[in-house]
Amino acid sequence: MNPIITGLQNPRIKNIQKLATKSRSRKEQGLFLIEGAREISLALKKEYILDSVFLCRDLFVKTDYPDILQLIPENILFEVTETVFQKIAYREGSDGVLALAKPKDHSLTNLTVSANPFFIVLESVEKPGNLGAVLRTADAAKVDAVIVCNPLTDIYNPNIIRSSVGCVFTVPVGIADNEATLRFLKKNGICSYAAELTAAQWYQDMDYTSPSAVIMGAEADGLTDFWLNQAEKRIKIPMRGAIDSLNVSVSTAIITFEAMRQRGF
Repeated sequence: MNPIITGLQNPRIKNIQKLATKSRSRKEQGLFLIEGAREISLALKKEYILDSVFLCRDLFVKTDYPDILQLIPENILFEVTETVFQKIAYREGSDGVLALAKPKDHSLTNLTVSANPFFIVLESVEKPGNLGAVLRTADAAKVDAVIVCNPLTDIYNPNIIRSSVGCVFTVPVGIADNEATLRFLKKNGICSYAAELTAAQWYQDMDYTSPSAVIMGAEADGLTDFWLNQAEKRIKIPMRGAIDSLNVSVSTAIITFEAMRQRGF
């Protein structure tokens, strides 16, 4: 067993703080943070490799996943005091366990395409909370994958992992630019539906029972001309009130579950 870490200036603790806040550090070290026993267990089920695990036993007693410790090799387990753990924790109500893990390759070539796929494509979505919420929808609907085009945020941002409640591990994720994503969709015979405010067709009038992908843009600017010009269909959600748009994660959920309804869930 490694000695208990009691000091806030411990090099491992200082490095965790750096990894939590700096995407560049995560990329340089090939490591990212996972806080919470549930999230760590989901990552392990998807064969993510843990580098090290930090445990506060005083907080861990309230976890709903006590068996997680049986899956962690003793040589990578570091106990810390509650004061130290509160310094490295990035969410409230933590159950006292945090891991450093190695990222996976998110090339489009690693995505599995089913016989009748449904993909969610996100172009330049910046807010971690929105991306995390879309991943929760993707998990609930069991879509083939989420493809993040021209990303403006690191997929392993701690806030994405938190807001996705670990669905960043359960949902296949591809990362690519617009051109590569379009080639991928066309190669696999997947019809693309671009969601935008001025489209002429309602989303519910489309047929998503064949290979399909819904293309969603950032809330501030929507989709770029690339997708508006290249997508095979342009769709919109009826807006009956005073505002003209919805949160991107809400819009994605509405269209995705209409597609699942058509497919008989």
